[in-house]
Amino acid sequence: IFLQMTVQENLEMGAYTRKGDISADLEKVYGYFPRLKERYKQVAGTLSGGEQQMLAMGRALMSRPQVIMLDEPSMGLAPILVEEIFNIIRNLHEHGTTILLVEQNAQAALSVADRGYVMETGKIVLSGTGEELLDSPEIKKAYLGG
Repeated sequence: IFLQMTVQENLEMGAYTRKGDISADLEKVYGYFPRLKERYKQVAGTLSGGEQQMLAMGRALMSRPQVIMLDEPSMGLAPILVEEIFNIIRNLHEHGTTILLVEQNAQAALSVADRGYVMETGKIVLSGTGEELLDSPEIKKAYLGG
């Protein structure tokens, strides 16, 4: 995100290459992230970590992507914000956006995944549907504390 710009300006930058009115897209993003609407005039550098993560996702959505890659969206966030971020990821997916997610929080990631891949030292060691991997004894033991 651009730390010296406001929330609104950051979101507008996400639609920079698009022509025409972006007001409907802004409202859609604010629908996903009501906190951003509350803080639309606030300088991005003064937002909390969770709010900055929401802003980064919102800015990406402003370009109307078919695919979004998210790298560790839960990193450094309070548990309540992690839940909120993953609810938004689930909602985006349900509305047709493909999400490529890299995440160490296996429980959260697999709960929203159609398909999952477990990597160790750069190699895929397990793969399956999110549900299959959540139910896997190997995954439970190694990554889910079970």
